[in-house]
Amino acid sequence: MNLLVIGDSLSFHGPVGPLAADDPRLWPSVAAGELDGASELIAGFGWTARDAWWAVTGDPRFWAGLAKADVLVLAVGGMDTLPSPLPTYLREGLRYLRPDSLRRRVRTAYLAAQPHLSRLLGGRPVALPAALTERYLDDCVRAVRTLRPGLPVVGMVPPVHRAAVYGYVHTGRPAGEAAVRRWARRHDVPLLDLPGLIGDHVRGGRGNPDGIHWGFDAHRAVGQALADVVRHLDHVST
Repeated sequence: MNLLVIGDSLSFHGPVGPLAADDPRLWPSVAAGELDGASELIAGFGWTARDAWWAVTGDPRFWAGLAKADVLVLAVGGMDTLPSPLPTYLREGLRYLRPDSLRRRVRTAYLAAQPHLSRLLGGRPVALPAALTERYLDDCVRAVRTLRPGLPVVGMVPPVHRAAVYGYVHTGRPAGEAAVRRWARRHDVPLLDLPGLIGDHVRGGRGNPDGIHWGFDAHRAVGQALADVVRHLDHVST
């Protein structure tokens, strides 16, 4: 069973830092191992549903993986809900500032201000508004099923965090979850309940100290749960 996964950093970041995409302790690898298959991971830091759409339409690794995939996992939508006091295009544009000394100063100042601004603005704006999360997930499924009719797709309910860098604010998550659930109902996509699987792990401080990313026990739980969902899909299809 071959899994094609589009994800954010939760798919490749462990309790200490980022890892190679094929690390066996990460949830895509855990799920593939449970299914006696392989996983192809296409992901990036902070990826939202819009980045997933860009991967679907512009990444040749995705096109190659799609031809061999038995299941597509759209493991995005969580980062969409995070506070982004600067509009996304400005925040992501900080990396292009020159000279390097200016970029470092501006980035340091923004990271210092972000928790306070997140609280002051009540977690608004978010990295990607819920309506756009829904739209880009729609676009992904329609495009993929045009090329691969009937290909099973699995999504994920946006996870929780306890991140100081966001001032412990996550008021955008309910709207993001509602958007993901509407999309899933519309396209008959099963959802993995990330808050149920990793909520206690994250809130209890057992993951990465950043309060966002997970320890390996959470990766294992998510991978095993995903494998169970895929087995059910395979059972239904047969």
